[in-house]
Order: sequence, then structure tokens, then C-alpha cells
Amino acid sequence: MLKVENLHASVGDKEILKGINLEVKAGEVHAIMGPNGSGKSTFASVLAGNEKFTVTEGKVEYLGEDLLNLSIEERSRKGLFLGFQYPVEIPGVTMANFMKIAVNEHRKYRGEEPLTAAQYLKLMREKSAIVELDSKLTSRAVNEGFSGGEKKKNEIFQMAMLEPKLAILDETDSGLDIDALRIVATGVTRLKTKENATVVITHYQRLLDYIVPDYVHVLYKGRIIYSGDKSLALKLEKEGYDWLINDYKEE
Repeated sequence: MLKVENLHASVGDKEILKGINLEVKAGEVHAIMGPNGSGKSTFASVLAGNEKFTVTEGKVEYLGEDLLNLSIEERSRKGLFLGFQYPVEIPGVTMANFMKIAVNEHRKYRGEEPLTAAQYLKLMREKSAIVELDSKLTSRAVNEGFSGGEKKKNEIFQMAMLEPKLAILDETDSGLDIDALRIVATGVTRLKTKENATVVITHYQRLLDYIVPDYVHVLYKGRIIYSGDKSLALKLEKEGYDWLINDYKEE
């Protein structure tokens, strides 16, 4: 589904990604961990098409296509979803209208008829239940006045509505209390199928108690320096990163 080869990316004159290699197959969950400033959020942003970053080397293949040649809109329509670490507010646009436009744009791209009002309301009720999202929030402006937990629930609600093939979740657990974490993570798990895949970027093993990864990767100074199974996250939680970082020599 996703194949990243020797990916380098910069912002201005500063190189942040320095040769990332990663392959994600359908049905898999990959967790990316690492210290602050390692390039985790940059990696997510580059995959999503954030124009702030410049890819200077390498290639990214997504569903057999050159991802780097696709616009942000094309990446979304082809099933790539980014869950933001800090979800933005969109004043004046209700959540219900925002998602109706997004869902019908995706349906149009696939050659499907737009949902009727009744069909859309039914879908919205079903998907909001997955993350226990208060129905009142869908009538409010996108994320405006939402708590941190409500914003993160809203991100996973959007993911549920769009049913992406590849979801990249950038520190979805950031700022969540234990109850909100459980609800959000359980929602992500319920959306997993054999046809889709998820890349979870996180600092904490606690998220991976709910979203069990097939693979865990450690990103440090713009490179993946170590990979393992879910037990790696437990080791990192217990021992930190020093045992890896101390042996790492930057090329």
C-alpha cells in the first residue's frame, strides 16, 4: 500500500528527514515512536502533502502511484487521511456541513451518487457513535470551542466518515485523559479492516495498549534506526531511548 524509499525532506535550509525507508501493507498497523524533534510530525506532513516541506530526495509509492506527484486533494480522494496533532478550528462552518461536502466529494471521485439528506444523517449518527461524539458538536463550527478530547474524537469521527485506505495519526493521544484516550483509540481499532492500514505516531506506549501495532519503528534524527514488534514499545516505555541512541552514529 505504502512504500517509502530514502525519503529526505527539508524546511527552508534545514534538512529534517534524512533517508526514511518504510513499507506498510494493507491490514497492518505501524507505530512510529521517537524523541522530540526526531521528524515524526514532519514525516506525517510530507506524506499528507504539506507544502511547507520540500522533498529533496527519495520516492513514495502509494497504491502503485507516485504519491509525491499528487496534490493534497488527490491524496485525500485516493484514501489518505491525516489526523492532526493540533486540529484546527474552522469558524463559520458547521461540522455537519463540512463533512457532508467532504464525503460527497469523495463519492463523486469514485463515481458514486451523493448521499441524500436522510442517508447522510443516518451515516453521521452511526459514525459519531463509534467515538461517543456528542451529537450537539456536529451542529457547531468545526472544532470551535471544543475541548482537547472533543477535537481528537472529532478527528476520528472524520476518519470514520471518510473510511480512508491509509490513516496517518499524528500524536492522536496528545493531551487526552485516560477516558478520552480509551474512546479515541477504541474507535481507531474498530475502523481497522484487512483492506486499510494505519500509521500511528506517538510518544507513549499507553496508546498502544488499545491500538496494538504489528510493527514499531523508532525515528531519530530523521531516520528509522530500529524496528520491532509490539514488545518494542513496552521496552521503550520502561527503558527509554538511550540504549538505542547511544549506539547510533549519524552518517
